[in-house]
Amino acid sequence: MKSTKLRWLVAISLAFFALATAESQATPPRYGGTLRVKLRAASVSLDPRQWTPGSPASAANEKLAALVYDRLVTLDDYGRFQPALATEWTHDASSKNWQFKLRTGVHFSDGSLLAPADVATALQATLGKPFDVSAGENAVNIRSSRSAPDLLEQLASGRNFIFRSQLDGILLGTGPFFVVESIAAAPSEVNPTATKPGHLRFQANENCWSGRPFVDFVEVTLGEPALRQLFDLQIGKADVAEIAPDLVRKARQEGLHIWISAPQTLVALRFDDGLTAPAFDQLREAFWLALDRDTMANVLLQREAQPAAALLPQWLTGYAFLFESPMNLERATQLRASFPSGVAGAAQPLRLHVDTSGDLYKLMGERVAVNARQANLLVQVALPGNASASQSALSNGGLHLFAWHYDSLSPRMELEEFVKQMLQSGDLPANAGDPEQLFVQERRMLQERRILPLVFLPEFAGVRAGVRNWNPSAWGDWRLADVWLDSEEAPPAKTDAGSPRKNSSARNPGARP
Repeated sequence: MKSTKLRWLVAISLAFFALATAESQATPPRYGGTLRVKLRAASVSLDPRQWTPGSPASAANEKLAALVYDRLVTLDDYGRFQPALATEWTHDASSKNWQFKLRTGVHFSDGSLLAPADVATALQATLGKPFDVSAGENAVNIRSSRSAPDLLEQLASGRNFIFRSQLDGILLGTGPFFVVESIAAAPSEVNPTATKPGHLRFQANENCWSGRPFVDFVEVTLGEPALRQLFDLQIGKADVAEIAPDLVRKARQEGLHIWISAPQTLVALRFDDGLTAPAFDQLREAFWLALDRDTMANVLLQREAQPAAALLPQWLTGYAFLFESPMNLERATQLRASFPSGVAGAAQPLRLHVDTSGDLYKLMGERVAVNARQANLLVQVALPGNASASQSALSNGGLHLFAWHYDSLSPRMELEEFVKQMLQSGDLPANAGDPEQLFVQERRMLQERRILPLVFLPEFAGVRAGVRNWNPSAWGDWRLADVWLDSEEAPPAKTDAGSPRKNSSARNPGARP
């Protein structure tokens, strides 16, 4: 089954897949060694039940959870759904009732057997309404109160991992690794104003149903400064590291190999609910026309982002190109001249609260203020951590700059979560799963101009030359269980039957949650 809305994404994956295949043929696999990974997030959660949809933190959470847990199904490099913990699935004509037959002989990392009840309990917690998940005989049944033709997309992405919760709160997984060490970030003993990075250590699961991973350990460092991560890549102290968008050009100039995903994050503006009077309709339109998205993407972000006129990216829906983001300063200035004197942005500044921390978002907020002033709109930027400015923004009404990370391969679920989190509205209409109806719903939201998209950001990672079979999906799964290290610390591959990792090009590429 190939999803047409993922064609562009699949084309990118195929390009990476071809390169990785050629590389793996030239370099024999090697087992052993420690893969050193550096992430910008200062902390992570490996409990999918605690993740907030759309949160930028969910990107790091999902990458690390993919080391420990499996999913029922996965999506391969050709856009086809592949078996993982489920080997077969069926549904009725309405796509409301689904049944998934489970793989037998799968064990958790502690050696206990995976049971249908484990799968049902985990999915009920992550899928939530409108789904009802129950255990059958070597199967799970998923029923929905509405048609769910996109259920496979949901199960192959986001937080829908399979896990078992122990009495002590520890979660067990059936994936290629398990956690053996976890050290949270803490104040430095030398400099209390500085923070020591956090650390996680994952060990290979020798009895993983999909085969033993190539490396023995994955060591993850959390919360190191972006420049330090880049430096560690250059001197060989890191194998894989996230790269901040504003450092990508520098990383390329240093000769580092840079991987780029499809757009994974939307940076946008949101007006407070209190700004609903007719005069504020003109305010929102004036902002819409004053924003210079091209300059933000091409100058401020050095061509490492895409101007955004939609809420969902082109690769996810296939229709984002139909939305326009016209910039018309003359019209924006005319609208500003017609404002009543009491409107925020005219006689008094409109508070722009930057909800996401980091230098990048601070620069984005300042750029929005510059664009606004070009149309004679008054804006005062309030940064995270500025309690007085933040409180003022909330009490007087204002504008918020936020980042939304795309978690799901289902555009309907992604838009529905966006509506719930950002607009505090209910579910989308039952027919919103149809692409035409989804387009209608998104267009309606954009026409209200409560949300003003700015740019789409991809993810960037630097990869050391000694990392082999690096074949991430374009939608952000790093597939670390499939890589090996071409270094002296990694011994030649084992040849005893049953222990080698199943090659990702042969079965379930991306099925390494």
